[in-house]
Amino acid sequence: MSLFHLIAPSGYCINQTAAARGVTRLEQAGHRVEHQQVIPRRDQRFAGTDAERLNDINALATLAGKNRIVLAVRGGYGASRLLEAIDWPALIARQQRDPLLICGHSDFTVIQMGLLALGNVITFSGPMLAGNFGAESVNDFTEHHFWQALKNPSFTLEWAGDGPQCRVEGTVWGGNLAMFNTLLGTPWMPDIRDGILVLEDINEHPFRVERLLLQLLHAGILSRQRALILGSFSGAEPNDYDNGYSLETMYHYLRSRLEIPVITGLDFGHEARTVTLPLGAQGKLVNTAASTTLTLSGHPVLSEEK
Repeated sequence: MSLFHLIAPSGYCINQTAAARGVTRLEQAGHRVEHQQVIPRRDQRFAGTDAERLNDINALATLAGKNRIVLAVRGGYGASRLLEAIDWPALIARQQRDPLLICGHSDFTVIQMGLLALGNVITFSGPMLAGNFGAESVNDFTEHHFWQALKNPSFTLEWAGDGPQCRVEGTVWGGNLAMFNTLLGTPWMPDIRDGILVLEDINEHPFRVERLLLQLLHAGILSRQRALILGSFSGAEPNDYDNGYSLETMYHYLRSRLEIPVITGLDFGHEARTVTLPLGAQGKLVNTAASTTLTLSGHPVLSEEK
């Protein structure tokens, strides 16, 4: 049994039914779910006032107990408003003493990267309450990979990746592409060199994905990495105007501009089927003609103590 502590630092949870279903599922599986009062909270488009949402994050520094999983209710927008006021030193000190297993994705990327930049704190980019645990049916792949990441100090992902053969090692980091790019030039962008950057997004046309990736290229981020892994880009269908331009042709163009390997095909992002990645963990990426593997280690996990 694990104890889930909910946070809602971003958008209002418009699908209250899904969130309630997620809570019920977790409880029926034997877990405790606390801080449920954040689910219906609302201020304009946000999951509460800035002060309320900020308190969700800062209160984690004094959260007692072991085996606590901190789970974001949903993404949306709002976490960027909080970055200047987060008590980073207190939260980082808490994580160094006894790390909470903090999980979320999408808008939450900016807080995850802030923790990594300022304190080398590893968090998990993975499912959230409403969209994943609260789906009409939980995706078995997603659920398996969530617990695999949180329970195993070392694990390997395998998929049929597309890209050049390579064998590289480095810090795995990244998350949502659009949110990641908003951190350029700020204190919350990690300065990671020789890393393995993993990115995904939703509702961004292929040319917008290209533009965001070129921004990272022009800023010198991509050239400092050992490899770039691209996950899913939901809602990125081309239209008639594109005349053959698509995600695949964009990938081809990107590879022509980069000297590092670009590997695609990982189930990671705003999909029912997604892996969970410990951001800040050590990774070993191997891509061959037969398969692609990414082995991750060095991240916090649930202990056996109840």
